[in-house]
Amino acid sequence: MATQTEQLAQKHCKPCSGETPALKGNALQEMLGHIEGWELIEDQKIAKNFKFNDFRTTLDFVNKVGELAEMEDHHPNICFTWGRCRIELSTHKVDGLSENDFILAAKIDQLPK
Repeated sequence: MATQTEQLAQKHCKPCSGETPALKGNALQEMLGHIEGWELIEDQKIAKNFKFNDFRTTLDFVNKVGELAEMEDHHPNICFTWGRCRIELSTHKVDGLSENDFILAAKIDQLPK
């Protein structure tokens, strides 16, 4: 049986409209419980730091995230340097967090590191 994270990772991001409400309260906390190691920032975005042994491995991971983001048409903020990468997700159209952010987070967590 698939875990909640695996079930979330099997979904695909869907376009949001300005009328789609941002996740709040219990719904937001429930979604956060499906992804491990991601921090909630002011109920507006989620972020996670990744560590690697060298620049090449970090760059390879960032490129995998970029390819995934293109496939899902949902694009994170990515900051990376030697051995470190920080990814932040939010949905601009809802001015906060949507299910898409959690779907992409779950998919990122499944990428080989």
